[in-house]
Amino acid sequence: MPLPLYLLALAVFAMGTSEFMLAGLLPDIASDLDVTVGTAGMLTSAFAIGMIVGAPLVAGLTRNRPGRSSLPGFVLVFLAAHVVGATTSDFPLLVATRVASALAYAGFLAVALATATTLVPPDRKGRALAVLLSGTTVATVAGVPGGAVLGTLFGWRATFWTVAAVCLPAAIGLAAGIPARGVRKAAADGPALRSELAQLKRPRLLLVMLLGAVVNAATFAGFTFLAPVVTDTAGLGELWVPVVLALFGAGSFAGVTVAGRLSDRYPGPVVAVGGPLLLIGWPALAVLADRPVALLALVFVQGALSFALGSTLITRVLYEAAAAPTMAGSYATAALNVGAVVGPLVAATTLGTSAGDLGPLWTSGFLVLAALLAALPLRGVIAADRSGEVLR
Repeated sequence: MPLPLYLLALAVFAMGTSEFMLAGLLPDIASDLDVTVGTAGMLTSAFAIGMIVGAPLVAGLTRNRPGRSSLPGFVLVFLAAHVVGATTSDFPLLVATRVASALAYAGFLAVALATATTLVPPDRKGRALAVLLSGTTVATVAGVPGGAVLGTLFGWRATFWTVAAVCLPAAIGLAAGIPARGVRKAAADGPALRSELAQLKRPRLLLVMLLGAVVNAATFAGFTFLAPVVTDTAGLGELWVPVVLALFGAGSFAGVTVAGRLSDRYPGPVVAVGGPLLLIGWPALAVLADRPVALLALVFVQGALSFALGSTLITRVLYEAAAAPTMAGSYATAALNVGAVVGPLVAATTLGTSAGDLGPLWTSGFLVLAALLAALPLRGVIAADRSGEVLR
């Protein structure tokens, strides 16, 4: 694989780490900026809002733009937002930097996905995309807990500075390594943008996007507020927070890996088996959170089930949006990030109730229940193959 492809993955690693790292930093940020943990959770939602708006908007604006000029620019905007975030003591400004970061990330992904396939022969496009997207997986498994360790030892600002530092070599390398010729073929040979946007009028696509959003809301409702569960409910030290996040990340890697082998051919069984198990797991985690061994085991399991189910549903979004080749990824990204906005916001409202730190875990369970109930009339859509035929 060519070096520029790994530089793309490095940038995705930095951006993915930033997207998820706040789960281990919220208590520290809340204390430093004199806001509640629930209010600090808005930072996760702010990033997701930027991704929701940015994914389809920037994908449409950059579908004919060359990667050599735009990719380093997006990375530098992302870097600058983190420098500002690391130096500010103003919470609204910090929220604004998260929105700016998300817009840059959305723009980067829109161009990077197209650019990656031009760096390799046509018969190796799948491997190229796998290398690119491995940056997100590594961010979940290593970057996020690593950021939590830095935050615990040196403060949350150190994590922001580290993300900015990782972005710099990626931006320089992309400016020098990406071929000068732009990526225009997909947009030129495919349908018009108006035709791709018209796919959003299809009820099947909208319904599958809704399911993916609700499941991801459940994932982020629990994941965003894991840190206080670890330190307060389970009574573990702060250094256990990155351990728990790493377990969740390892579980997510396992879940995505298994689902990747099954979701194309057997999406119905993945949802039928994984959905109920995920539904049981969140309340079980809430009930057993004060038992460290059970907490550690269930966090891994929930990470695996959440990402297995979520990735399967998002795969169905891509299939339903097959007639929108340059915009389908942005539709999937928007669905995921609608969930990332709603989940933490709903979960934050439970922190001041009698449920306390466990409220977000119960919220996750209720959201999974809502998704499964909504999925019942959509069984045929979930279990359909690429041509729309039901898999049996």
